[in-house]
Amino acid sequence: QVQLVESGGGLVQAGGSLRLSCTASGSIFRLNAMGWYRQAPGKQRELVADITSGGSTNYADSVKGRFTISRDNAKNTVYLQMNALKPEDAAVYYCKVVHRSITLSSRNYWGQGTQVTVAS
Repeated sequence: QVQLVESGGGLVQAGGSLRLSCTASGSIFRLNAMGWYRQAPGKQRELVADITSGGSTNYADSVKGRFTISRDNAKNTVYLQMNALKPEDAAVYYCKVVHRSITLSSRNYWGQGTQVTVAS
């Protein structure tokens, strides 16, 4: 089992910044892709950004140039630096990791979510 703990959400004014963190713990063999998703009320959960174990990144078009995803493999942690926040960025942000076990099976794990509120 892998547990994920997220932190860093909160209330910020439009144009402001927040940094989200997600740390994995438990029976970790290998963490492959790590990423952030978000879900606003009445909308489907969507990918914000993800990063491979090798550091390759992928971003939703809506956040390109404003958000930066990074990871610290030694700390089993993924970060999301969010700059120039807009009211439409407000959502619950979820961390997701793809864990590869010693038997080479893969399983997705999700964090509990952290609320990001952007005041206009």
